[in-house]
Amino acid sequence: QVQLVESGGELVQAGDSLRLTCALSGNTFSVIAMGWFRQVPGKEREFVAAITWGGGYPEYAESLKGRFAISGDNVQNTVYLQMNSLKPDDTAVYYCAANIYGGRLAREAGYPYWGQGTQVTVSS
Repeated sequence: QVQLVESGGELVQAGDSLRLTCALSGNTFSVIAMGWFRQVPGKEREFVAAITWGGGYPEYAESLKGRFAISGDNVQNTVYLQMNSLKPDDTAVYYCAANIYGGRLAREAGYPYWGQGTQVTVSS
């Protein structure tokens, strides 16, 4: 079991930056990669970014490259999502997830463990 707790979501203005944090606990040795996903009410959850755990190879949703950056600290068992130049369309609940099965990191199938989510709201 891996437990995940996100934090850092808040109400910001368009153009602002925000950093989300996800703290891992439990059987972190099983983690292959960490991912961030987001969901808007009424829409499917979508992939944001992922990073291999301990190796540091990031992967991003094409539309978010250049604005978002994922990083991880496998000593502190923390993963971050730095979001810059935020837009109202970035408003969503952001979830971190732990991948223990490998495969394509943008697919939810490899992530059995999820946090509770943190709300990010970007006002225009």
